[in-house]
Amino acid sequence: MNSRIFPALILAATLASCGSEKNNIAEADSIAFKAINDSLLSQHISVLASDEFEGRQPSTAGETKTINYLKSEFEKLGLKPGNGDSFFQEVSLVAVKSTPSVMKMSSKNGTSLSLNFLDDFVGASRHLENNIKIENSPLVFAGYGIVAPEYNWNDYQGLDVKGKTVVVMVNDPGFLDAKLFKGANMTYYGRWRYKFEEAARQGATGVIIIHEDKAASYGWNVVKSGWSKSKMYLESEDGNKSYAPLEGWITQETAQKMFKLAGKSADLMVQAGKTGFKPVELDLTVSTNINNTITKSKSNNVAAVIPGSKRADEFIIYSAHWDHLGKGEPVNGDSIYNGAIDNATGTSGLLLMAEAFKKAKVRPERSIMFLAVTAEEQGLLGSEYYATHPLVPVEKTVANINIDAMQAIGKTKDIIAIGYGQSELETYLEEAAKRQGRVVSKDSNPSAGFYFRSDHFNFAKVGIPALYTETGDDHITKGVEFGKAHKEAYNKDRYHAAADNFEPGKWDLSGMVQDLQLLFDVGYRISMESTFPKWKDGSEFKAVREKK
Repeated sequence: MNSRIFPALILAATLASCGSEKNNIAEADSIAFKAINDSLLSQHISVLASDEFEGRQPSTAGETKTINYLKSEFEKLGLKPGNGDSFFQEVSLVAVKSTPSVMKMSSKNGTSLSLNFLDDFVGASRHLENNIKIENSPLVFAGYGIVAPEYNWNDYQGLDVKGKTVVVMVNDPGFLDAKLFKGANMTYYGRWRYKFEEAARQGATGVIIIHEDKAASYGWNVVKSGWSKSKMYLESEDGNKSYAPLEGWITQETAQKMFKLAGKSADLMVQAGKTGFKPVELDLTVSTNINNTITKSKSNNVAAVIPGSKRADEFIIYSAHWDHLGKGEPVNGDSIYNGAIDNATGTSGLLLMAEAFKKAKVRPERSIMFLAVTAEEQGLLGSEYYATHPLVPVEKTVANINIDAMQAIGKTKDIIAIGYGQSELETYLEEAAKRQGRVVSKDSNPSAGFYFRSDHFNFAKVGIPALYTETGDDHITKGVEFGKAHKEAYNKDRYHAAADNFEPGKWDLSGMVQDLQLLFDVGYRISMESTFPKWKDGSEFKAVREKK
């Protein structure tokens, strides 16, 4: 434990204490920090990543064991249920296996282009119907498919897309022009999820994204693999009718053929990134049939609370996803995808964070919620459900601090702030890191949009400032190259694989402990304040918060 962490905590705690209590602040903080240790962390990881928990897949026996373990541990600590008298928040899920027929693009003169599923395009429908027919829907090229007032950008201006299918680019204009949006730092407007959401808001029948390896930050093989399987969604009251009936992607090669069939230049994909671009009617129609196989299930978020001593109606939420992939194709005889790094580490960290806050003699003035969410691996569904069905008011939620997939690399000189530049939480992080003698680094691949790929993102979408960190690269003795090589090896050999197992004799947990103590420092300090951290100017989430 690093004594440089203590001053801010002592100051914050002193403001909330008086008399003889002041003499015990350092001791109280020491007790809290000691609760975050490698022994307890190892104990929780070994349970959550054990074969007994069957890979922690939602709606299985593995879920039942997982959520009951979390409930039991929160109860042992004396935490209160986060959902009335229950530690559980039920989440209704629906798995949809979409199988589209050949997609046909047709011109007015009778020529056409037939696209094969998975090779040329992927497509699906969230609509909870067994058959969805897209018949002669006019195609419109709508640039990047973005409506971003803060960047004075509207690809749908003057365009009525009801009954039509929009074709849009992946990423945002900053990918090609550093002067636009946030340059290489992808905004949410660049994410494929946003493209689908905006097209639906505009009333489109379909939305098709043009894939490009660098702009997407992954190859067509990733798209093909993901869309060849069942996709899981939240079940809504309207049967997901608020989404466009058709959502999909086409390859770059297919896009070139589409523009040629339309008699348009493929240079439109470059023009789309220039200020003043106007959408282009392609004079083509698209048709396909989508057959859906639908399976419904139930899962649970787990929520526990430590009430604040003064402002109990204001909350800081620590989150981590408890789920992984369950059982799958055997690899060397191992069919259980234990998800030790992803995310038994973060879920265990959540339990240690609760222990630290509970054992601190100087109680936080604001309430702290510990939220273990389901179905992150299925598309951040548990956190999406919580954000749209919050257990405490969004406007009274001060901040979210998310813990996901900490690496067993050992101590580092830095900690990485994913999506750096979003909110004032980064200032708290930098100050806490400095007290540890460390620095905050920026994401080395900002164009990949990792800020939008973990559970904190759903809190950001509803305006709650959200912090997501990653294990640093700069190992305290072995340097940056060692740290990066460790992560690359994990991503190549263990990420979402049966090999993501806990190896207590090989793992160095000291860096995880260091990072968890840092995140405790951040949350504890905020818990003793009366102000709310703000989004920074230029954040796409700033306006959402200010409306609330």
